[in-house]
Amino acid sequence: QVQLVESGGGLVQAGGSLRLSCAASGRAFSIYAMGWFRRAPEKEREFVAAIRWSDDGIYYADSVKGRFTISRDNAKNTVYLQMASLKPDDTALYYCAHMRAGRDVTIPDNYDYWGRGTQVTVSS
Repeated sequence: QVQLVESGGGLVQAGGSLRLSCAASGRAFSIYAMGWFRRAPEKEREFVAAIRWSDDGIYYADSVKGRFTISRDNAKNTVYLQMASLKPDDTALYYCAHMRAGRDVTIPDNYDYWGRGTQVTVSS
């Protein structure tokens, strides 16, 4: 079992920045990739970014490219999402997810464990 705990959400004005963190813990777990997803009110959960542990392969949704940066700290089993130039459309509950084995990192159903989410609200 893997536990994921997100932090760093909050309220920010449009154009501002936030950094989300997600710490993974558990017994003898392996990581193929970790990703960030978000769900806005009355919308489907959508892929935001992911990082592959073996080779630092990084993937972004088109909507966040150039504004968001995903990174990781191996020693802490932590993944970060640095968000800049935030827009009201970025308002959502942001979830961290963990994938054990190699699959498409943009598909939520391919992830094995999920955090509870951290709320990001961007005011105009």
